[in-house]
Amino acid sequence: MIAEITSASLVEWSRWQFAMTAIYHYMFVPLTLGLSFLLAIMETMWVRTGKEEWLHATKFWMKLFAVNFAIGIATGLILEFQFGSNWSNYSWFVGDIFGAPLAIEGLFAFFLEATFFAVMFLGWKKVSRGFHLTSTWMVFLGSNISALWILVANAWMQNPVGMEFNPETARNEMSDFWAVLLSPTAMNKFFHTVTSAYTLSACFVIGVSAWFILKKRHLEFARKSILLASVFGFLSILATIFTGDTSAQDVTRTQPMKLAVMEGLNKGGNGVGLTIIGISEKDPELLSDRMRTVNYGITIPKMLSFLGYRHGDAFVPGIEDILEGYTSYEGKVYPSVEQRMANGRKAIEALKIYRQAVKEKNDNLATESLALLKKNYPDFGYGYLNSPYDVIPPVSLVFYSFRIMVGLGLLFVLLFALAWWYARTRKFDKFRVIPYLAIVCVPLAYVASQCGWIVAEVGRQPWVVQDLMPTNVAVTRIASGWVVTTFWMFAVLFTLLLIAEIGIMFAQIRKGVTEPRI
Repeated sequence: MIAEITSASLVEWSRWQFAMTAIYHYMFVPLTLGLSFLLAIMETMWVRTGKEEWLHATKFWMKLFAVNFAIGIATGLILEFQFGSNWSNYSWFVGDIFGAPLAIEGLFAFFLEATFFAVMFLGWKKVSRGFHLTSTWMVFLGSNISALWILVANAWMQNPVGMEFNPETARNEMSDFWAVLLSPTAMNKFFHTVTSAYTLSACFVIGVSAWFILKKRHLEFARKSILLASVFGFLSILATIFTGDTSAQDVTRTQPMKLAVMEGLNKGGNGVGLTIIGISEKDPELLSDRMRTVNYGITIPKMLSFLGYRHGDAFVPGIEDILEGYTSYEGKVYPSVEQRMANGRKAIEALKIYRQAVKEKNDNLATESLALLKKNYPDFGYGYLNSPYDVIPPVSLVFYSFRIMVGLGLLFVLLFALAWWYARTRKFDKFRVIPYLAIVCVPLAYVASQCGWIVAEVGRQPWVVQDLMPTNVAVTRIASGWVVTTFWMFAVLFTLLLIAEIGIMFAQIRKGVTEPRI
């Protein structure tokens, strides 16, 4: 059975530990996803043309990839172990569903990636060119398939589909594998995440190459790397923008509170505008201290309605509308949060009665309570909330993170266009602001990446599984002191790993590229 966890300290420290681990892990993942693709393209160019500069470029970037790949594995393993150590109630409640994509990722995608990585990195003189090239492409394929299954699992948490609740075990069980895999939420999340990872990788390659240009070293290598990465990055950022648009449509329908918080929208309406920039401030006149008012905002009229429903006059609910209940633009009626809390408590009580009735072999009571459970199960998680205002995520954090992410994305569009022109025209002695911009955009790409995950994950709080399980019942019953201790242990360990990675990468970059023998 699911039991309520009342220790706020335990919940908060468990959340902080998972957030810290996820942030560190995701510093390494995007570069792995995108740089593996660029490595495969570079090696393909070498195999097809026989030009040694492509071979040396492949080997240089492969060294940086290998360092990033190795440390990414270490942080990823610890991240997954936390589902059992810190979030055992969650693992019990949805493990039959959430565990399936992770098992496939570990048994198939990860081993595919890891096996061929060994051939790719160590097999230059041991296997043929064709097989080595195949191995490089398999590393790219494996890393991206790995991302697919992890993001499918994450998307299910955001929009639980393809499952049924088993009252006998108090667990959710998968009823439709393909609904879980191919849900619009999963597909949007996968393509948006991987294309943003490609964007980050392109910024990384351009930034490192720009450093060589400023140092007047390996100019032809740097020029070709920039040309390839700028085209790759430009296509990637366009795909990221497109998938971000389709993701917004999905969020509008499946997580309206997240959309409202992203926009700082307290009161919805028809023809709602999109806020470009604004200041999120506390307002004592609002319903809750969690809410904020956006002042000095610059908006595009009716754009939020259009982005959400492809209709400029569509109704978009705000935070107050969601709290009080509303009817969506598509005609679906959403009761107030207080009503959903009442429904959730009915479902929780019906589950208890059902299990007792089954134990006592009271068939009539079991049938009656089961019907009540099924009727109210969509609001099951609301029964564990203490206040209607618990459904409001941190508004300012999500609001600003979204705008930083979008603003930096537009900056990267400019960067890729300027970098391509700069490398194409070979004007290395002029317009030196461009390579400096490229170097600055490397850390900014990581900032944009982390902001995207803040929007996705903080924006769905308090839910671990949307509408079905809040964080206060998902954690493991352990002493909060153990979580605090392991938090600081992991924080120190990951910080040391990050410092080590940066140091090794800088050393490899300073060492430079082995010049082609031509």
